[in-house]
Amino acid sequence: MTADQLAALSDTLFSSSVGLYSLAVVAFCAQLAFGRRPVRARELVGSGAPVEPGAPVEPGATAASGHPVDPPAVRRWGRVAMLLTALGAVAHTGVLVARGLATDRLPWGNMYEFATAVVLVAVVAFLVLALRSPGLRHLGLFVLAPVVVSLVAIGLFLYVEDGPLVAALRSSWLAVHVTTAILGFGVFFVSGIASILYLVRSRYEARGGDPAGLVARVPDAATLDRVAHRTVVFGFPIWTFAVIAGAIWAESAWGRPWGWDPKETWAFIAWVVYAAYLHARTTAGWRGRPAAWVNVVGLAVMVFNLLYVNMVSTGLHSYGGVN
Repeated sequence: MTADQLAALSDTLFSSSVGLYSLAVVAFCAQLAFGRRPVRARELVGSGAPVEPGAPVEPGATAASGHPVDPPAVRRWGRVAMLLTALGAVAHTGVLVARGLATDRLPWGNMYEFATAVVLVAVVAFLVLALRSPGLRHLGLFVLAPVVVSLVAIGLFLYVEDGPLVAALRSSWLAVHVTTAILGFGVFFVSGIASILYLVRSRYEARGGDPAGLVARVPDAATLDRVAHRTVVFGFPIWTFAVIAGAIWAESAWGRPWGWDPKETWAFIAWVVYAAYLHARTTAGWRGRPAAWVNVVGLAVMVFNLLYVNMVSTGLHSYGGVN
């Protein structure tokens, strides 16, 4: 295939991935909407008092894992949603592969490519979590809906034609620094969503909310807190390495490792916020909701760093904007 054909294929796959993710959102909505039907007692694990096999139990019953137990029809919706998400991730990967082949370079040399890669990492992170713990599939709607919105916004406002790298990015450090930044950001994306849901779910549990409500379908607060914490534990060393690699690249390119450029400053601020979250998560008086709010602030800082710093402020990283 020629470079033009590969570029056109990349654009087509981008639209296809948005379509598949949108269908997955619909399937996840169906999973949540129909997930309140009664289940049979034999489906419960460690429920306590003995019951007769086949006896119905109240909607919203949970297994020992703390996740709501779904009837078979609802589980099928979940499997369909996961399949559509996986197919979307394959198409999404093809977007970047075709773009890279068309330009003969790593496909994250501008904001369109960078943001597209970040969203892909978030989707893959969710798939890994949901495959390891099927109860986390109930997070699908809350992860995939922002993914679809993000991709639509990326396509509308950040899209640029394929082309060679600008001179400042023609370095082997692009593969190290930018790749790790993408991985860290994508993982933090999922962690931030988990903390937002934790804040909602913990308030619901404290108030004894309606067991037939939408929030009842979300994993319990303790599970969401663990997901948020573990993903930050995974992503924080990656982000740390990205910041260090950026400083090394800056020394090579500009003759100094750090100059408080807006991009550098906000990357460091994000690092401090996530370090504070990990500290708060283990500090008495900060566990739970206060720590979750710190994690949400971290996600807000990451988004601010991507959008405002690249598109509005000026600095040595201005080449990373829409070009």
